[in-house]
Amino acid sequence: MGAGSIWGTTGPLSTLLYAQGAQITGIGFWRLLVGILGLLAFGMLRPELFRVDRRGWLLVGLGGGVLVALFEVAYQFAISGAGVAGAAALLYTAPVLVAVLAKPLLGERLTAVRLLLAVVVMVGAVLTVRGGSNAGVTVGTSLAAGVTGGALAALSYAGTTLLARFAVPRYGAARVLFLEILGGIVVLGVLLPLTGHAPLPPATTSAWVYIAVLAAGTVLAANVLFFNAAKRIDAAPTAVGATIEPVMAALLALALSSQRLTPFGWLGLLMVVGGVAGGYLEEATAGKKS
Repeated sequence: MGAGSIWGTTGPLSTLLYAQGAQITGIGFWRLLVGILGLLAFGMLRPELFRVDRRGWLLVGLGGGVLVALFEVAYQFAISGAGVAGAAALLYTAPVLVAVLAKPLLGERLTAVRLLLAVVVMVGAVLTVRGGSNAGVTVGTSLAAGVTGGALAALSYAGTTLLARFAVPRYGAARVLFLEILGGIVVLGVLLPLTGHAPLPPATTSAWVYIAVLAAGTVLAANVLFFNAAKRIDAAPTAVGATIEPVMAALLALALSSQRLTPFGWLGLLMVVGGVAGGYLEEATAGKKS
């Protein structure tokens, strides 16, 4: 729940950064760059963090880096176009996508309950986006661009989850986090200038503070909390606890940016949270029976 609550600050803090004139395409680059400094400091005490084989550098560093880079840009478009609550709701279609894609990719069965919950989450995401607000956003991104960004962010999040299932048991959480962030920085550092969106540094002291808070919280602290939770309790209750993220995001957006939800928007948000949580609980029940 701590990890989900911290991740819920991403949208409100990004909205505050827009007001400081930050580039929508550059926020992710700078928060990753500040975050990697913390991991490098940790690596000075634990040099084994940097000892990774070639497959790890290619698969996790390059492959995971592409997914992280896509997420960092796409999620900012989702926040600016669909609002904080809408972006978080769209993002949390990712666990359902993983469940549905698990059949063709991993050979896992697609049950009627999984399919029903997928429909509930998708409908909830639509209601949240339609009943949401992007008040306080100053970059003028369209709703269509926001929905597209949210869908791409969910796809990248789903891909990162599938990659983590393979990589974390082999390399450890710290190495995977380091490799993915480093890869994301390199990918963004190359592609953004090529597309005419070279990441400009934040222009104000307040903007740097927001970037530092994002890096310390959403990049480092939340992942540490989440991975440590996964070591102590089953994956299902860990993921259920993290579904507090869209609720926290909506409440913070209301308090800090006056981004309100209509009654249908709140219903949609509850459908997303309930559908994702129900899916994990169903998986946990099925696992105990087997």
